[in-house]
Amino acid sequence: MATKRDYAYKPDYAVLPGDTLREALDSLSMTQRDLASRMGRPLKTINEIIKGKASITPDTALQLERILGIPASFWLNLERNYREVLARRKDEDRLRTEVAWIRQFPLRAMAKAGWIHTLKSKLRQAQELLQFFGVATPEQWRGLWTHVGVAYRKSAVFKSDPGAVAAWLRKGEVEAQRLQCQAYDLERFRTALAEVRGLTLRPPDVFQPEVTRLCAEAGVAVVFVPELPKLCISGASRWLSPTKGLIQLSLRYKSDDHLWFSFFHEAAHLLLHGKRQVFIDDDTGKDGLEAEANVFAANFLIPPPAFKRLLKSTPVTEATILRVAKEIGVAPGIIVGRLQHESLLQFSECNHLKKRFEWASRTRRRAAA
Repeated sequence: MATKRDYAYKPDYAVLPGDTLREALDSLSMTQRDLASRMGRPLKTINEIIKGKASITPDTALQLERILGIPASFWLNLERNYREVLARRKDEDRLRTEVAWIRQFPLRAMAKAGWIHTLKSKLRQAQELLQFFGVATPEQWRGLWTHVGVAYRKSAVFKSDPGAVAAWLRKGEVEAQRLQCQAYDLERFRTALAEVRGLTLRPPDVFQPEVTRLCAEAGVAVVFVPELPKLCISGASRWLSPTKGLIQLSLRYKSDDHLWFSFFHEAAHLLLHGKRQVFIDDDTGKDGLEAEANVFAANFLIPPPAFKRLLKSTPVTEATILRVAKEIGVAPGIIVGRLQHESLLQFSECNHLKKRFEWASRTRRRAAA
C-alpha cells in the first residue's frame, strides 16, 4: 500500500491530482472501475477527476483516504495547489496584455523610496504595482485611482503626472492605515488644531510626532510622504472612512510657511467640506472651496486683528515681524510667507526667518531641520 511519505505534498509546482490518483491506483493494481465501485460513484466521475475536468471535493477526499490510505488533507492540498496555479497562469495571461500600464508610474523613484521593488520582468513589475495599490487588475486601478475623492493643492505653474499622484496618494493611504486613530470628533479636531498651531515654533523632531498624536486622538491621520518626480502637490486631504480623515503632506517647498499653510489648508477641507465630495483644485486656484480653505488657513495661522496690526507698520520690518510672531505664538516664517504671498514683501526679503526642512531618511519618512 502507498504510504503517506510517498505522497508528501510539494507546493512548489502544480501536480494534476488525477495523475497522482492514477499512480496510486496503479500501485494497488486497482482500476478506475474498481475505485468507482468502492466509492459508490459513477465511472464517469472518476474518469473526469483523473483528467482534471472535475475537482476533488472534501467528500471525495475522505473517501479516497478510506480506500487508498492516503490522507484527505493530501488530496485537498493537491487539488487546491493545482487550481491555484491554473488561476495564476490565467491571471498572468490576462495581465501580459496590459503590462504597458506600468509605464505611467515613476518606478525608479518609487523603488528608491522603498515603496516597491524594481523587477526586470514587466509582468512581475505589474504584479508588484497591483499589490502596492491594493487592486486586482489595471482595470480596477483605473476605476478606483482615477476617481479618488481628494482635495489637493496643486502648483499653479506645473501640472502633476497622474501616475505619480496616484502612487503618492496610495502611499499616504497605506501609512494612514497603520495609524491607530480615535473616531473622528469635530470639536476635538478643532482643539487639536489650536495646539498644533503652537507647534509651529518647535523643531521637526518635536512637532511631527505631536501633530500625529493630537490629530489621531481626534480621528485624523496625518502622514508625511516624500514628493515624487513630476508631483506638484504640497498636501492632500480625504476621508478613509466616515470616522477617519487623512491629511497628507509632501514637504514640497521645504520651508515652514508652506508646510504649515498646507497642513491647515487640508484641515479646512476636513472641517468644512463634508466627507463625500471630490475636491480638485484647478490650476487657476479660483475654485470656491479651495479659496475657502485658503482663507481658513491664513486666518487660523495669523488672526485678522494681528495681521491688521502688522500692516500698520509701513514698511513692514523684520523687528515688526518678530514682535507680532511672538505675540500670537507662531513661527516668524509663517508671517513672512503670508506677506510675500500678498505682495507686501519681496520674495527675496526676510527669507532667513523661515525654517528650512529636509527629509532625514526616506526609510524613516521623517522631516529634519
